Amino acid sequence: MKKKTLHIKNMVCNRCIKVVREEMEKLNYNVFEIELGEVILTIDKDNFNMDRIRTALENNGFELIDSRNANIIERVKILIINLIHHNSFKNLSEINLREEIGKEAGLSYQYVSTLFSSMQGITIEKYIIHQKIEKVKELLVYAELTLSEIAYGLGYSSVQHLSNQFKKITGLSPGYFKKLKSKKRKPLDKIV
Repeated sequence: MKKKTLHIKNMVCNRCIKVVREEMEKLNYNVFEIELGEVILTIDKDNFNMDRIRTALENNGFELIDSRNANIIERVKILIINLIHHNSFKNLSEINLREEIGKEAGLSYQYVSTLFSSMQGITIEKYIIHQKIEKVKELLVYAELTLSEIAYGLGYSSVQHLSNQFKKITGLSPGYFKKLKSKKRKPLDKIV
């Protein structure tokens, strides 16, 4: 028995981990370790079928990542999603995103930024803004925090800065969005 690490695109939440684990077990693979974007299987070389794995993952909206660069980008996206959406709402202004991204990728931020833009068709900065706006939508829908608390927690310099970005991305003011009680939220893996 040996271990095989698979890198998986679009694995962005705990439910994704559960689905991938279940799919691997249905295919009779032993999951040694699993986390966002990665699963380590204990495999018998004679019983390993990458096509079956690829099909099972694709049927659930995931993709296998085959290239080193795609793996770097997926790890960066998962880091950003974790910091914005699964951060127990700590103040993002206290986190140096450039430093964290460079550390996660093991490369300079500038290199990762250029790679991200070329592979995703959007800058890291715009990706972060879209993730933040999606988090704002969530918090507005559930009405747990004031707009001021949301702006502070997501590292915005002011409520006005947040409001301007929100309107630019959604076409609506945060107040109007909240009044609509809109559920126009996007899945995290479908943001830009």
